[in-house]
Amino acid sequence: MNPHELIKEYRVAGHPIKRKWRNHSGPKCYGRRFWFVLLSCLLLFIFHYLFLVSNNKGFSFSSISDSTTNDPNRKKNQNYCSPFKPSEIDSCSGRYIYIHDLPSKFNENVLKNCELATRATDRISMCSYVANLGLGPRIQNSGGVLSANSWYSTNQFFLEVIFHNRMKKYECLTNDSSLASAIYVPFYAGLDLRRYLWGFRTSMRDASGVDLVKWLLEKPEWKKMWGRDHFLVSGRISNDFRRQSDRNSNWGSKFRFLPESKNMSMLTIESGSWNNDFAIPYPTYFHPSTDGEVLQWQDRMRKQRRPYLFSFAGAARLRQKGSVRNEIIRQCTASKTTCKLLDCNTVARECDDPVNLMKLFQSSVFCLQPPGDSFTRRSTFDSILAGCIPVFFHPKSAYSQYVWHLPKNHSKYSVFVSPRELRQGKVLINETLLQVSKDEELAMREEVIRLIPSIIYADPRSRLETSQDAFDLSVKGILEKIEKAKREIS
Repeated sequence: MNPHELIKEYRVAGHPIKRKWRNHSGPKCYGRRFWFVLLSCLLLFIFHYLFLVSNNKGFSFSSISDSTTNDPNRKKNQNYCSPFKPSEIDSCSGRYIYIHDLPSKFNENVLKNCELATRATDRISMCSYVANLGLGPRIQNSGGVLSANSWYSTNQFFLEVIFHNRMKKYECLTNDSSLASAIYVPFYAGLDLRRYLWGFRTSMRDASGVDLVKWLLEKPEWKKMWGRDHFLVSGRISNDFRRQSDRNSNWGSKFRFLPESKNMSMLTIESGSWNNDFAIPYPTYFHPSTDGEVLQWQDRMRKQRRPYLFSFAGAARLRQKGSVRNEIIRQCTASKTTCKLLDCNTVARECDDPVNLMKLFQSSVFCLQPPGDSFTRRSTFDSILAGCIPVFFHPKSAYSQYVWHLPKNHSKYSVFVSPRELRQGKVLINETLLQVSKDEELAMREEVIRLIPSIIYADPRSRLETSQDAFDLSVKGILEKIEKAKREIS
């Protein structure tokens, strides 16, 4: 029906025809409207198609996707002029990870030759920790201190093995590296280095790292961003891979000073001041298989009786200039009724026993966490797991480290004591902690217990459904970091 016939029919129906409508409804205007609508739909179709394709190639327009996600009218408008249905949107878009298939000498053979990583002073062979995909031997009998299952004698240096086994089960893996938003390099850098730290020349300590970057340089994935989208994980602190000279007396390797390695990101238990190092939690002894196990443990820690105001598990550092440990031990010993001390100089075996450590932390309101050989301690995460409020004596022990896993507001979950004032005798730990009100204490403990899922690594043979654990938050953090690097390069 042409416009003139439409006007005639409209008049027959008894409706008046207004001049304004009649003057603007000719055939030419009708055609312009048709082409305008068609062109609008075509442009929306092209934009939508480019958006999906770009995301599948590892790039995402986060500002656009975020705005549509938060749009209250999204459900109403999502099919407008679009051939795509919501069910067809790729949930892994922007999250795909490709794993390099490294030669076995960089990972599998390190575990097969685990005796080489065992020191003469080690009370337990490093080979025993290989069990259960790097979780170590299962703790069979804890005398009621631990829950029935999911507790293991985990070695802190096995983080790289645990992470690798979790990554094998990651829901957004891809065999097509062109789709990947990040490239994972499963090099067991820390365990490899441990084999050559004592009694070997620097060339031996550096050999595997040098061979790794040579191998990576030959891969097409490397040439895409020259390693800026690559990352690896280490169970050692970042300083162990930044040796300043080639003197054999100097500690560690120079892996992170290799030009190619500088482009890659490293997730490690303690970062330094370098842009490409990111701290993630030490592994604890708890590796749950279900969300229910986590919730049950959290509830148990809320109800836990805590007879001691504070506790400390560790050894003195007599040769370490400026260490606050000696003063901490002295003040704890002087506060026998309020402080429980586990002196690792005299009862070293008890300090290696997960049951003893968890029993100590569960019985304490506050747990002291001073620096040791480095700024950070595994004990920090064991104490959080026990619902014990950590007390720090240096900002680098946590506050400037685990930015993906711990709150920015440090006072929500911890107490800080000035190390200078402690050494000068101006501060008494006992008095400082007694000044914390009961309401503040309860709020901090609840925050600590809330943090438990984010500082544990779930069993690699399963995955949590409702909680994000330390692995999940680490992957999310590194993907965001690499996405930012891509935007800067673009």
